[in-house]
Amino acid sequence: MEDKRQILTDKEEEALKAPIAEKVGGIQEQLDELRKDGSLKIQSLSNKLSSVKSSRNLTSEERKKQTADLEKQLAAAKEVERANSTKVNELVKEAEDYLKQNYDSLYYSKVCASCDAESSKAEAEYNAKLAELKAEYEKTISGITDKNELKDEKYVYKNKQFDAKLTYDNVMQAIKDRRHEAFTYQYHLIDNLRMSKFTTAEKWAQSRENYKYTFNRKQFLLKNGLYIVIVLIFIMLAIITPILKNTQLFTVTNILNILQQAAPRMFLALGVAGLIVLTGTDLSVGRMVGMGMVTATIIMHQGVNTGSVFGHIFDFTSIPPAGRAWLALLVCVILTTIFATIAGFFFARFKMHPFISTMSNMLIIFGLVTYATKGVSFGAIDSSIPAMFIPKINGFPTIILWAIGAICVIWFIWNKTMFGKNLFAVGGNPDAAAVSGISVFKTILCAFMLAGVMYGIGAWLECMRMVGSGSAAYGQGWDMDAIAACVVGGVSFTGGIGKISGVVVGVLIFTSLTYSLTILGIDTNLQFVFEGIIILTAVTLDCLKYVQKK
Repeated sequence: MEDKRQILTDKEEEALKAPIAEKVGGIQEQLDELRKDGSLKIQSLSNKLSSVKSSRNLTSEERKKQTADLEKQLAAAKEVERANSTKVNELVKEAEDYLKQNYDSLYYSKVCASCDAESSKAEAEYNAKLAELKAEYEKTISGITDKNELKDEKYVYKNKQFDAKLTYDNVMQAIKDRRHEAFTYQYHLIDNLRMSKFTTAEKWAQSRENYKYTFNRKQFLLKNGLYIVIVLIFIMLAIITPILKNTQLFTVTNILNILQQAAPRMFLALGVAGLIVLTGTDLSVGRMVGMGMVTATIIMHQGVNTGSVFGHIFDFTSIPPAGRAWLALLVCVILTTIFATIAGFFFARFKMHPFISTMSNMLIIFGLVTYATKGVSFGAIDSSIPAMFIPKINGFPTIILWAIGAICVIWFIWNKTMFGKNLFAVGGNPDAAAVSGISVFKTILCAFMLAGVMYGIGAWLECMRMVGSGSAAYGQGWDMDAIAACVVGGVSFTGGIGKISGVVVGVLIFTSLTYSLTILGIDTNLQFVFEGIIILTAVTLDCLKYVQKK
């Protein structure tokens, strides 16, 4: 009985709202009158002034005359605004104080209580309906022996259950809407009082309410379920590591080591992410790293090279260390960009799937580098070069700053340039992008060229991080790491979807996982198993989201 008394009808709810609407509405009328020749007129005149200044239908003389007239009116309106500002502020404060003292107690809390009671009632009716349907179904099938008839009755029963659930969901959504509208009405009043100027606290309150209102558990789990599982894995590893290895997992030193290892990989992931946005991929990333490592080690080698390339011994010792480092970077970028562009050309021109064109690249690069170097390692680079370009300052590895710089640059390209907009347009629907005037060929080619640049810088940084030891075999499996980081970070293989923040998170997750498992002494082969499971889960969740949209 108590719940029934708490449930408000529409008329009762309007009656609760009426005193608030009358009080604040009266103050609003006074404000509108005061603002008519002040703030409101300023807005109108500012829009007109902007329109006149940008108009191409007016002569220079007409534009100058109208501008002067509007500016004169604008100055007068600002004077009126200043004259009325004290009274306006007093009225706004009066209305806000009234809302703070009365809105919750007179209206909102009662609507919430009514919604709670209505929810309880709806749930009870839904459960009663299910029980009724179950009893009816059991009674119906009690005398039936034919399998087909039993199957038909079960089908009818399931349909009735579905209808009951649909009705219940609709009722609960209506209750949710009612509560939300009661909350937002207060901010609608404040919006008019202050002319759309909210305090930070009010903005946060509205954001929290909007999040709660739009929250969907199923969608949340589809979007964040993998991250939740990964966080739980890391929590478990943080608990297990001290027990098994007598050492803490997430110390400052370990975290810096993880970030240091992640830095070169960040470049590779940021490069391949753009290709995945285009519904492509790149299987040659690892071999690009191997080629870049060999190239950089040869140029920055400590002394004369001991190994040969196509039978030729290179000697760059006459060039200063800094010059050799920049030369190595330039050559690495040129080589990786050339091979990436070739793969992109076949994709863009002949519609060849990047799986094929980049796999061909992978084989060609590995074959060429292995044949040219006989598969030998070229030893260490000049130790003064890493000290110049990626020094440790008070224990902090500055290679991390290179990664942060790359993140900022790629974020800017993706979000603030025409190429970035075209990239997502082509990835989302290449045919529609072409119709709208976007060069699909140019966009794809530029994406592969950008990826090549990122691969070259990443390989160069890895060479300095490892102080050389370049060989053709280095970087094996890094292509999968880069692709996996993008997928886990939410860059969708369906195209046109992805965020830089997701790529960053993906790289950090995989680097942290590898580092953690290594500390625990887990065999490298088993680490691949963990990685494969995470990739499979990430892609499955991505496919589920895509299927639901369709």
